[in-house]
Amino acid sequence: MVKKPFIPPHLPPKLDYSTIFPDIVRARDIVARYDEAVKRLPNPEIIQRTFETKEAVLSSKIEGTQATLDEVLMFDAEEIKTEENERERDYREISNYRLAIKCGKDFLKKRPLSENLIKDLHKILLDSVRGQNKAPGEFRKIQVFVGKRGTSIEYARFIPPSPQYVPELFSDFEKYIHSENVIDPLVQIAIGHYQFEAIHPFMDGNGRVGRLLVPLFLYEKKITAYPNIYVSEFLEENREEYYDLLNAVSEKGEWLSWISFFLEAVRKQTEITLQRVEDIEKLYKELKEKMPEINSIYANSFLDAIFTKPRFTAKSIKKIAGISNNQTLYTLIDKFVEAGIIADISPDRGRNKIYAFSGLTKIIR
Repeated sequence: MVKKPFIPPHLPPKLDYSTIFPDIVRARDIVARYDEAVKRLPNPEIIQRTFETKEAVLSSKIEGTQATLDEVLMFDAEEIKTEENERERDYREISNYRLAIKCGKDFLKKRPLSENLIKDLHKILLDSVRGQNKAPGEFRKIQVFVGKRGTSIEYARFIPPSPQYVPELFSDFEKYIHSENVIDPLVQIAIGHYQFEAIHPFMDGNGRVGRLLVPLFLYEKKITAYPNIYVSEFLEENREEYYDLLNAVSEKGEWLSWISFFLEAVRKQTEITLQRVEDIEKLYKELKEKMPEINSIYANSFLDAIFTKPRFTAKSIKKIAGISNNQTLYTLIDKFVEAGIIADISPDRGRNKIYAFSGLTKIIR
């Protein structure tokens, strides 16, 4: 028997949160510690792009892309723009996701997390990639369903509400995420994430948008100084449980199991990321102490540049490092190679060599 379209209940659900108070406290504690660690970095911006890249890879992987972090960093190194094969199409999707994170942060400086902002992010995500013909930036006007790729609606895992209900349900979702009458913002976004996925407002890209809203929401609420609380790594590793618990809310109203799982995702993933930040801070300080040996006025800016772009060519790092003279740049690259900080990983390419800052990628991988 074909399932009927599911209409999510209005928010907030009436729940007894007493059983998950310890989960809330643990998650908030690690998020606070992580945020302080990021703010301690001499230049917090230098790690944002690499962390954004990892999140973009993993969130897109949940939706079926196959490109790895190393492959994306290699594409980044040469700033490839073509879409000639599957991996390059994957790269474009991942690049769009990364751009959406950046634009989301910029948008939130001027306007709140809203329907129009979310539609703008959706448009960015689907620009010139799979799904570009599925009304980017617009609510769906047809019935959709969630199931295995290639199956029909008869075998759907979940059928979202009919399209005529989407605007009203989304308005309710928007009011809820702006409500101040909530037990905790982490619980609020756990509920909000479920509701967004249940509404499934777009024809395609709902999962990516829903996961993107997590760091942006916490940033808007000033829980973090940067939109960098990412959960896709945990969700990818626990994909079946992720989907099962979302379905359990729809089918059985099991909100607390879902919220507890989401809080666990935040806590465990943030613990891992905190360790990475501390390792990066240690590495940065160690290398900073070596800069006088490099003997260049550009040494510090180049060091910051390779933390931002750990795979690069001379051409792709030039602007980031702020070095206009090519000979100065090549000399500096040679000094960093001699110091063992970076390595040439394409020795037969002449001036188009690709260099790797493996000290950083080993930490984030």
